Amino acid sequence: MYWDILKVNSIAPRTLEVTFSDGLSGTVFIDNSFCTGVFEVLKDDSAIETAFAENGAVTWSNGLDLAPDTLYWEIKNNANRHYVIARSS
Repeated sequence: MYWDILKVNSIAPRTLEVTFSDGLSGTVFIDNSFCTGVFEVLKDDSAIETAFAENGAVTWSNGLDLAPDTLYWEIKNNANRHYVIARSS
């Protein structure tokens, strides 16, 4: 799929740069407020830095992943090509 993630790089604290199979690229900031439940392990900035691309998604060695289709649409529809993942209040 065009939203498959091919490349993931940690570029700043809590921030990943992702590249999709159609060439779109952008950044994802994982806010601490998002890190609850299964995502609680991502409260540690160093855990976020270990992300990699596997099976078209941002993945971590513990099997946790982020939905690539959501990342794609949020990045594509943001003029700055940036998506902040945060829990809504």
